[in-house]
Amino acid sequence: MRAIHFFAAICVFAFGVAVRTFFPVPMTIIVLALVISLAIGIIWRRNQDTISAPFVLLLSVLICSFSVGLLRVEVASWQFGVSELGAEINTEIAFTGTVSKEPKKSTNTTQLYISNQNDTILVSTDRYSPIEYGDVVQVSGTLTEPDSFETDLGRTFDYPGYLKAKGVEYTVSFADVVVVERNQGNMFLRVLLNLKHVFMAKLEQVIPEPQVGLGEGLLLGVKQALGEDVEENFRRTGIIHIVVLSGYNVMLVVTFFIFCFSFFLSARKRVIAGVIAIVCFALLVGLSATVVRASIMASLLLLAQGYSRQYDVMRALFFAGAVMIFLNPYLLIYDIGFQLSFMATLGLLLITPHFESTIITETKKLRLSDFFFATLATQIAVLPLLLYHIGEVSIVAIIVNVLVLPVVPVAMLLTFITGLLAFVSLPLASLVGFLANLALIYILLIAQWFAQIPFAAVAIPEFTVWGMLVLYIGMAGILLYLKYGQMKRPYSDWEIVEEKEEPVSSSKEKLTGSKGDTLPAIFR
Repeated sequence: MRAIHFFAAICVFAFGVAVRTFFPVPMTIIVLALVISLAIGIIWRRNQDTISAPFVLLLSVLICSFSVGLLRVEVASWQFGVSELGAEINTEIAFTGTVSKEPKKSTNTTQLYISNQNDTILVSTDRYSPIEYGDVVQVSGTLTEPDSFETDLGRTFDYPGYLKAKGVEYTVSFADVVVVERNQGNMFLRVLLNLKHVFMAKLEQVIPEPQVGLGEGLLLGVKQALGEDVEENFRRTGIIHIVVLSGYNVMLVVTFFIFCFSFFLSARKRVIAGVIAIVCFALLVGLSATVVRASIMASLLLLAQGYSRQYDVMRALFFAGAVMIFLNPYLLIYDIGFQLSFMATLGLLLITPHFESTIITETKKLRLSDFFFATLATQIAVLPLLLYHIGEVSIVAIIVNVLVLPVVPVAMLLTFITGLLAFVSLPLASLVGFLANLALIYILLIAQWFAQIPFAAVAIPEFTVWGMLVLYIGMAGILLYLKYGQMKRPYSDWEIVEEKEEPVSSSKEKLTGSKGDTLPAIFR
């Protein structure tokens, strides 16, 4: 598929999803649009040799993609507003269901996603309830519909939309929950989660708090293990992404898997094992939007390498986003994690190359400047979203990321080895755990020191969705201008010189410009 058709189809599909999320569209119009796109496609098929054929094909693709976006949200909406529980809002109810996701513990409560034959209900209960994934439970409490609320920074959080993206329509707070039966649900997932909990228990025997909470967050995305003070420090310094498993963490885990498999598996088998490992890891840490996006892209990379195919990272990003939106169309509008993850990665791909002349070196090793420009690019890309959704911007995020990110792989590896050794020998695990503890303490101290700076994070007044769109349109315009300038004047500072014969032994010859600059990266 040509690039223009691929990217146009995905963008218009997403636009159709967004339109149908906010506005009702009759099913007859959706079907009519699909028929029109099919008719235009038939016209293109019969007139492929005409000069207008490419435009006819593009028009057919756009109308079809937009219609599919509308249709996907229409189908997704059928699961809401039809439950029998709708007649029992604000009344005391009792029902039985299965815990369908790993329980999430906060300071005072445990959140449970409980599914029965027709509904998934979010239930909050006592913090110390001994409830696990797969338990069949009986719930008693008052059924309510979620309401939007105002955050501490003055933003309105669309809580009903957030839960809709998770398939939840109703909630029960302060419920009485009694376990009826254990060890139900998916056996494979249950075994993975049990291994996770045993691993965490072993870590907690070796590494003290709060360092062990950070280690669990880096490896497994267990954010609740941090504690409120540490989490607030991470938010103020802009490094909270390292404990909610950003694409950076997933990339490190995938690299470790592939490195281990390279010792005893062939290239093709390494691909299969790598994809299986990625799927298991994604299930283990909870299938957040960031993890799913990074896992899809990593799997595509492994498949491309294993089967000697070209890997286009931009296409991989858009493909991953399209797959996620198709599976759950409410992610696009209501899942902030999906939006931040997608835009941060897009920023890396589109903005970082414009720093190329600054960061290019002869070595393949990562330098602090690489982390600086990568962080700068992602911060620029997600800034409008942060202004609109969060209302707080970390002024020290770039410098803190530069200081912290190089240590994250070390901390993750040492924490992982510590946990493994704890199954064999606690004294031996304590030796490696001492080094892991030092790396984790370093991260915590950096976050604490910079979070204490009065201007570390700045609260922003109310920022409208139109302001966010204007900022993104402005960024797109700047990028297009820079891209056009590069295409128009790629060799403006070069001069033609007479070629001179060099000895054969001179294998390190370089092409230089008028100022002696080394050859740009795109030509290397």
